[in-house]
Amino acid sequence: MKLDTFEFGNHLKKLGFDFYSGVPCSFLKYLINYAINECDYIMAANEGDAVAIASGANLGGRKSVVLMQNSGLTNAVSPLTSLNYTFKLPVLGFVSLRGEPGLMDEPQHQLMGEITPALLSTMEVKWDYLSNNPADIPSQLSIANRHIENDEPYFFIVRKNTFEAVKLVEKPADDQEMMPQVQLKQAEDSYPKRIEALESLTTRTEANTILLATTGKTGRELYEVKDHGSHLYMVGSMGCISSLGLGLSLSQPSKHVVVIDGDGSLLMRMGAMPTIGFYQPENLLHVLLDNNSHDSTGGQATVSNRLDFVKMAAAAGYKRVIYASTLAAFEQAITEWEKSPALTFLYLKVAKGSKEELGRPSIKPHEVKLRLKQFING
Repeated sequence: MKLDTFEFGNHLKKLGFDFYSGVPCSFLKYLINYAINECDYIMAANEGDAVAIASGANLGGRKSVVLMQNSGLTNAVSPLTSLNYTFKLPVLGFVSLRGEPGLMDEPQHQLMGEITPALLSTMEVKWDYLSNNPADIPSQLSIANRHIENDEPYFFIVRKNTFEAVKLVEKPADDQEMMPQVQLKQAEDSYPKRIEALESLTTRTEANTILLATTGKTGRELYEVKDHGSHLYMVGSMGCISSLGLGLSLSQPSKHVVVIDGDGSLLMRMGAMPTIGFYQPENLLHVLLDNNSHDSTGGQATVSNRLDFVKMAAAAGYKRVIYASTLAAFEQAITEWEKSPALTFLYLKVAKGSKEELGRPSIKPHEVKLRLKQFING
């Protein structure tokens, strides 16, 4: 017995689930095809990015779904345990059971087939095996939906041959060559302090602009500069801030969204950049404050001094790419983006280090989330 994929997807849609992100798997290909054909589907570079994109969409008020192979579930452990768990951000997940005990499969799936259920349980993610009996589906999805509405992620483990075939509707390929507006380095780098750049962001952005700060010293310094309902201070889930911003900007196109990234964070999940460039959210400003170090863990060097992030962003498809050598140029770029938003990558080299005895947000992460949702809906 198999599930009618179209009926299953429409049942999800009636419950409000119409935003998907994921990474392909042969066990889930027909559900993926349905999502591409009938809903908003964001192709992620990896499973952790998919979880972060879906979580950003949830922040923006969309009930979101993630789709992945169980071999990639380990790639999603970081956001599931330190973003979704900590901020109480729910996503509905479907993870395939490649390597199921007793099923002939490729050798690389054997271990994950054995430990997938235990891995979800260890992460305190509620889950169930998805039934292939259509009569069971209303009850199963109702249970899952109650968990989602209680701000708890919920996953279904999907066995082979669960879904009936759905043909992918071919869409015209967008092969138009991107011609980004690129402003290269125009002066010697002045290396302002990161906290000075954050002060510039809080004073140059408009009242309805959302600021999402990456984990570590960046979020802590932003909180110290100014705490506001439009701010989110990422903890853990390193590298996921830009994908979170993508999901939020796509789900809230009327809001301006600023992602404040660091070089270590961006290096960890660089696959997010071409994904962002492909989907072209006009309301997203991706700021990179590069100090060539992992500042919050002792100042160990990153490899950012060997990379040209400006050229990378241009190649990834950002519409505007700006190298700001000075704080004045940085501030001018922010002001111009607020007046005329377009997908923009703004790069600034900042000095290593931060102020001594830097505090931490006193507001809990899930309270930050609730406050931001209220700001968005207000």
